[in-house]
Amino acid sequence: IPSTVMAPKTILCIRHGESTFNAAWRVNPVDPLYFDAPLSELGRGQVSQARLTLGRYPVEIVLTSPLTRALQTAHGLFEGHPNVPRIQVAPLLRERVENSCDIGRAPAALAEEFPSIDLSQLNDAWWHKEGQPDARGICVEPIPVVQARAAQFKIDLVARTERVLALVGHGTFFYYLTGKVMANCEVTELVC
Repeated sequence: IPSTVMAPKTILCIRHGESTFNAAWRVNPVDPLYFDAPLSELGRGQVSQARLTLGRYPVEIVLTSPLTRALQTAHGLFEGHPNVPRIQVAPLLRERVENSCDIGRAPAALAEEFPSIDLSQLNDAWWHKEGQPDARGICVEPIPVVQARAAQFKIDLVARTERVLALVGHGTFFYYLTGKVMANCEVTELVC
């Protein structure tokens, strides 16, 4: 029986650029109640710098979290990329809900702002909403739920046919996916 050897798959994990939530938290580590926080000015600059690095990769598809800061990062990094990869939302790639910035918006609102991104995988309320809300009204996502989501996402990645994928996501989720703590707009390359 002939064995089939598959070429290795390159997965680029890219944490979003700094958000307005990240900027406020750096000054005072209390939730500023910035729901679905967008990129800060510094974050937009980080995206511009990272864009140069990513142009050399033959990215076939970009999978992104549905949170605004990740969508802005994905669009900024890959608009005009030499391979013209399709950008598709992957709901499992969302951040762990633990603060206001991790609460998203409905697909219709996102579609108005990001018409070129495939949002077809999104339900109306795609973020974690189970459990008892805390004083801020936020249902914090239990760590075992995030770990299970990261494990399922790994299975889904292995099943994909693309050889070079870019993932635009978040620090906590990437920690559970890769075991690495990532800075804003840091790129971590995985080969599997």
